[in-house]
Amino acid sequence: MCESEENNLGEVAVTNFPCPHHHPQRKKVVIRDIPKGFLPIKVGQGEEQEKIVMPVMYLNHPLFSRLLKEAEEEYGFHQQGTMIIPCHVKDFRYVQDLIHKDMSSTQHHQHQNQHHVIRCFRSP
Repeated sequence: MCESEENNLGEVAVTNFPCPHHHPQRKKVVIRDIPKGFLPIKVGQGEEQEKIVMPVMYLNHPLFSRLLKEAEEEYGFHQQGTMIIPCHVKDFRYVQDLIHKDMSSTQHHQHQNQHHVIRCFRSP
């Protein structure tokens, strides 16, 4: 997993999270140097918004599809440019962690965490 922050020079500080038990390592890269197979997105709203670099393969996961559908139902879908997911960053990270664990645990694309409820945009 990766996350990033952009400065005014067009550089992005990318944090890689290879394992939940390792400490993140930060390095500066230019936005065009995002690793092949990764996608920059923005998560959150206002000052909470963060830029995150996530694996493209997460887009096909049922939990991510549900997250996008919920965002569309709540906010509509009128985006251009970088994908924006307006849920709380901590909620997105929870979903991202579930997807990462699911994709790491299965090699046959049988998604095990489809039963998880995503409530990023509505109160429980």
